[in-house]
Amino acid sequence: MSDDMHERAVRLSDKRLVEGLTPAERQELEAHLESCAPCQERVRATEQALGALRSVLPRFDPGLVLASQLRARARAGELMERAARMRALWISCVLSWILGVVSAPLLWQGLRSLVRSWALPQPVWIAGLALVWMAPAAVLAAVVVWRQGRSASLPEEY
Repeated sequence: MSDDMHERAVRLSDKRLVEGLTPAERQELEAHLESCAPCQERVRATEQALGALRSVLPRFDPGLVLASQLRARARAGELMERAARMRALWISCVLSWILGVVSAPLLWQGLRSLVRSWALPQPVWIAGLALVWMAPAAVLAAVVVWRQGRSASLPEEY
């Protein structure tokens, strides 16, 4: 028998233990093992080694297991809370854009009539419109930056 046949039998026996074989591969492996004692011995040794590894159960400190479980649950809770906050943020952003688009013509008309009654030049009322429209976003950005700076200065628990 050639070395290629033995190497193929070794690969097939390893594949059988990990992911399974097709019926044709299983038949090929069994036919080879019936006539090859060295390959039979290698398959038997591999199965014994795996059996020995499966019989050894690792021992973990119960306190370590409990602490790991608690941290994993806490982290999962944080991720769910963060997802809920992000969902609320996206909803508020969409609503803000919708309200901004709906209110822009009204704001435009209101400022225009106010400027006409005060006789202000056009660049002034356009700048006023931009300022009124951007003020809420600027305030929100300032709050977010302030909160980020505050949370960065807090000590971490983990």
